[in-house]
Amino acid sequence: MWPLWFLTSLLALSQALPFEQKGFWDFTLDDGLPMLNDEEASGTDTSGDPDMDSLTPNFSNMCPFGCHCHLRVVQCSDLDLITVPKEISPDTTLLDLQNNEITELRRDDFKGMPHLYIHEKAFSPLRKLQKLYISKNHLVEIPPNLPSSLVELRIHDNRIRKVPKGVFSGLRNMNCIEMGGNPLENSGFEPGAFDGLKLNYLRISEAKLTGIPKDLPETLNELHLDHNQIQAIELEDLLRYSKLYRLGLGHNQIRMIENGSLSFLPTLRELHLDNNKLSKVPAGLPDLKLLQVVYLHSNNITKVGVNDFCPMGFGVKRAYYNGISLFNNPVPYWEVQPATFRCVTDRLAIQFGNYKK
Repeated sequence: MWPLWFLTSLLALSQALPFEQKGFWDFTLDDGLPMLNDEEASGTDTSGDPDMDSLTPNFSNMCPFGCHCHLRVVQCSDLDLITVPKEISPDTTLLDLQNNEITELRRDDFKGMPHLYIHEKAFSPLRKLQKLYISKNHLVEIPPNLPSSLVELRIHDNRIRKVPKGVFSGLRNMNCIEMGGNPLENSGFEPGAFDGLKLNYLRISEAKLTGIPKDLPETLNELHLDHNQIQAIELEDLLRYSKLYRLGLGHNQIRMIENGSLSFLPTLRELHLDNNKLSKVPAGLPDLKLLQVVYLHSNNITKVGVNDFCPMGFGVKRAYYNGISLFNNPVPYWEVQPATFRCVTDRLAIQFGNYKK
């Protein structure tokens, strides 16, 4: 058991559970969840003269309709709830939501309850849970034993530093993970951390990455690694991501993209490389036949060649560009030849601008 800013307790449909139904207190005893005596639950100190106000917390005014509240325990089981109840006391330490109809935990469901705890097996009976949003908390690790029904997981803006192997084991239905805003370094990803996942979408932005993480799911269609400290893209970094159609690498420290790196992305449609330290347009863009949007603004690009974006010859590119941003680069745009953008749908799709030193 490990403390967090909230408890998402055992939410499951009673008819969906094949094993014998247990009460809330059965789980606390079986799984080691500590029982609170009256003094601990009420937050009082039995030494010296007690504060009479703290001995009788005003809990009744904060008890959700139909629930039973005592000291810092709120029991809302077997009520056919479809959402987490409102008006739960901020002093709550134990929350029972068993045997309801809840299928989604929303962003603010546990807002303002900093004393709640989560048990390591809290999610395992949630056999129909599809979306779990536990962002902007103080999580220090990814909750284990997540239900196999989960499709979307949002755990961004926490304090997670490690993604261990096996933490996503059995999540065959998962297609979206948002885990940005955590102090994750490249060394925090154990080999095989994403084994078995068939993700479409992954965001690890606003972290502490210095390179593209290895062994991410090869099924990815979208990968967002913006606002990190990535310094270069080497040849093998993108080798396994041939299904990507959107790649976000903006707001990094990228100075170099090795020739041939982009050739492993034949289906790429959108590439974000803005706010980096590139001195030239990346090689290989003309070979990406489906590429339509390229963000290169706010770099150190000083020259744009006539063949930097478009392939030579007609009928080679299958989709024309509808967005190329080059503003805030030291490019003398009046020297750029018009033929440079011969595969752009409209001149309004090209964004130049004044360069500010």
